[in-house]
Amino acid sequence: MRAVVCTRYGPPDVLQLRDVRMPVPKDSEVLVRMRATTVGAADCELRRLDFPSWVWVPMWLVLGIARPRQPVFGHELAGDVESVGKDVRSLSKGDRVFAATPISRGAYAEYICLRENPEAGAITTMPANLSYEEAAAVPYGGGEALQLLRKANVGSGQRVLVNGAGGSFGTFAVQLAKILGAHVTAVDSASKLEMLRAIGADRVIDYAEEDFTDSPETYDVIFDVVRNTPSGRMVRLLTENGCLLMANPGFLQLCRAQWAKRGSGKRVVLGASSGTSEDLAHLRDLLESGKLRPVIDRCYPLEQMVEAHRYAETGQKLGSIVVTVA
Repeated sequence: MRAVVCTRYGPPDVLQLRDVRMPVPKDSEVLVRMRATTVGAADCELRRLDFPSWVWVPMWLVLGIARPRQPVFGHELAGDVESVGKDVRSLSKGDRVFAATPISRGAYAEYICLRENPEAGAITTMPANLSYEEAAAVPYGGGEALQLLRKANVGSGQRVLVNGAGGSFGTFAVQLAKILGAHVTAVDSASKLEMLRAIGADRVIDYAEEDFTDSPETYDVIFDVVRNTPSGRMVRLLTENGCLLMANPGFLQLCRAQWAKRGSGKRVVLGASSGTSEDLAHLRDLLESGKLRPVIDRCYPLEQMVEAHRYAETGQKLGSIVVTVA
C-alpha cells in the first residue's frame, strides 16, 4: 500500500510517498480502508519535533531520537471497514467509520488497523449526512473541544471566549459552546471573522486591532488554543469561579496561569485527549442533527501531502485541512 513516511524530523520536504507493508488486523482490531485524513498543528509539531520545552525530551525519547519510530503520521481519518478481527462485535465489514488515532500516528496511508475499543483514540460509525472529507475533520478537534468544555461545566447563559477560534479546535469550541447555551466571543485574524459569525459566534474580535485582555469584560470560561496571549492576563479576566482551558500550553504559560489564580476559586484545565468513542458518537449525533458542522479550508490529494503541511504552517487556515487518500 502507499503511505506518506516521515524520513526524519524537519521541514515538510522530509515527507515522502512510499510503498509500505499492508497492515493485518489483530483479533480485536478492524482494518480500515482510508478515504480521508487531515493535516493539523499536531502533525506539523510532530514532524518538526517541536514541542514545549517541558515535554520535549520525553517526547523525543518516546517518538524516536534520529527519526520517528512510527514514521506514518496522521491523527484523524474517515474510511470503510475492510475486514474485522474475530473478537470484534460492534463494527462490521463495509461500515463507514471515522476515528482519532493516539499520538498522531498511522492515518497518512491507504489502510490502517485500529482497535475496536481503543484505550487512547476513538472510533465509531460516521454521520450518514457527511462526506468522508467532512467526517475526517471532526474526531480530534471536536473530541478535545468537547472534553475541555465539559470539564469547565459550560452551561446556559455563561460567557465564553475562544482565543484562536478559527482553526480546527476553535471552530468546534465555538459551536459546542453555543450548543451548550453560552454567549461566545471568538478571537482570531480579520480573514476568519466572517466564518466565525457564520458558525454562531455572538461577538468577534480581530486580535490585530484589539487586545481582548485590555477590556474590562469578564468571562466564565476562556478557551485558549494558540498560546499568543499572556496566561496571567487571561486568568484575571475570569469571573471568581471561572475556568481557563489551555489546549496546548507552554511550561511558563502554565506556571503563570497557576500563579495568577492563587487564592481564588478560578481553575486552570489542560487539554490532553481527543476524547473517547462515546464522545465521538455524541459528536456524530450533533452532526446528523445539523447542530454542528466541520469547517474545511482546503483539500489536497495524498500525493500533495508536502504542500498540505506547508499551508498548515502559514497559520492562515480556516478550520481544517483535509487530505483525500482513495
